[in-house]
Amino acid sequence: MPEGDSVFRAAAQLHAALAGKELLATDFRVPRFATLKLGGWTVEEVVPRGKHLLMRVAGPRPQDRLTIHSHLKMEGTWQVYPPGGRWRKPGFTARCVLRTATADAVGFSLGVLEVVPTAEEDSVVGHLGPDLLGPDWDLAEAEKRLLAAPDVPIGVALLDQRNLAGIGNIYRCEACFLSKVHPAAPVSAVPDLAAMIMDAKVMLGANLGPGRRVTILNARGMPVGRSEGRPPYWVYGRERQPCLKCRTPIRRGVLAKATGTEERDIYFCPTCQPPPEGT
Repeated sequence: MPEGDSVFRAAAQLHAALAGKELLATDFRVPRFATLKLGGWTVEEVVPRGKHLLMRVAGPRPQDRLTIHSHLKMEGTWQVYPPGGRWRKPGFTARCVLRTATADAVGFSLGVLEVVPTAEEDSVVGHLGPDLLGPDWDLAEAEKRLLAAPDVPIGVALLDQRNLAGIGNIYRCEACFLSKVHPAAPVSAVPDLAAMIMDAKVMLGANLGPGRRVTILNARGMPVGRSEGRPPYWVYGRERQPCLKCRTPIRRGVLAKATGTEERDIYFCPTCQPPPEGT
């Protein structure tokens, strides 16, 4: 699933291609908005909100302002092409096509696609916690929200976008490793919750530019794992490979909410991050 840094980069690319441009044609390939046509409207801006994308468009009248809201979920992506350019994804997976005189923006396999009045954006993103990459970032508020449910596994709490927005499975595994906390440990067991949150924020911020995602950073917060042959992650996806700190083989497990839903893989070092009793 794309995480906050991926969505941030997607928003920047779309904003550069579309902002200030008049839409020549639009094609919403979802039943609810199939008849909506925004040709003649102008794209004002494209902004990220956690893992959500908000494209704000203005119509011919001052009161005409809509937001195209999308969420990539597991497989979604937005791609920008020159006008009439050949798509790199199958056409049947396209959910939204926005055409201007200089670019075509196509959303493929979008998990969520809807259009709401801009004044009502809170109806689709108002539930989100502070965005680690956004102007609303508030460390104290994020920590407060996490501590409100101290018995929830920290690996579950970090993925709950109502607590803080932008962390996905990769960053939750990496942040837990850096704090020497097993993802299944309760929030109350994290010795320095603020430090864990800030580790995630620094890692996200370090991956807003080009190149592969890397979570191994130097003292200045700069990626050091982009060299050929060096692992990009401390633990994520490194099952059976040696821990980069103690050489113990990394393990893979699963972690789910108490309801048994949304089970996701976790990666951890059993020496650096001892599992809590009973797991």
